[in-house]
Amino acid sequence: MASLTLRILGCGSSGGVPRVGSGWGACDPAEPRNRRRRCSILVERASGAGRTTLLVDTSPDLREQLIDAGVTRLDGVLYTHAHADHTHGIDDLRPLVIAMRARIPVYADALTRSLLTARFGYCFETPPGSAYPPILDLRDLAAGRDLTLEGEGGAITVESLPVEHGNEAALGFRFGAAAYMPDVSLIPEASLARLRGLDLLIIDALRDTPHPTHFSVSDALALIESVQPRRAVLTNLHTDLDFGALAARLPEGIVPAYDGMTLSLEA
Repeated sequence: MASLTLRILGCGSSGGVPRVGSGWGACDPAEPRNRRRRCSILVERASGAGRTTLLVDTSPDLREQLIDAGVTRLDGVLYTHAHADHTHGIDDLRPLVIAMRARIPVYADALTRSLLTARFGYCFETPPGSAYPPILDLRDLAAGRDLTLEGEGGAITVESLPVEHGNEAALGFRFGAAAYMPDVSLIPEASLARLRGLDLLIIDALRDTPHPTHFSVSDALALIESVQPRRAVLTNLHTDLDFGALAARLPEGIVPAYDGMTLSLEA
């Protein structure tokens, strides 16, 4: 039987934990699960034939994230949005492309595609006078549409779910009975409907106090109560939220994320 695994590569807010200039905040530095890289996950479908591997976002910490996860190939990359903490590790895909001898397909909505090409155009087309070939194949990922990504482990079906991230648009993703929404301040009803009946929900919970572009812990808990996943994981955690203190006050079936956390379900 095929299985689906989601690995948390990073669960920290935009500056990570500890933060440059301000350190650990309320987080105990003696607790390894408080050391947080920027948000990204790896989605893998494993079967007797092999593995299909999908990366969500290319954080600035991507090199170490991929090394720690033992990643040697990717079948595709998805982007939630174009903010720096989700995109600026893009060039760390280059060694995989060299090893695979193939460009990696990258999927993003129209706004994110335009921003990626403006900032990292050399990844998609060879600049005039350059000897370096492009490494990525940029493809459309329309909000609200499904994508089927093929690989040796079989197909991973991705539902792209539009959300609001402050005054900007972003995407969350559903993979079978699991969903991932790392940056969200409001979920439209059509996307909310696709979060019901989940085995696993990984959801933004930046801090306790309200924030204009992110769910707070109470916002995340209210969503979880509404859609009733079997289990839930809180991600995009700021320095305000110590792992142990947060874990101790969460309801049963809800836990904080930590880097390297692995979550499995049937494919």
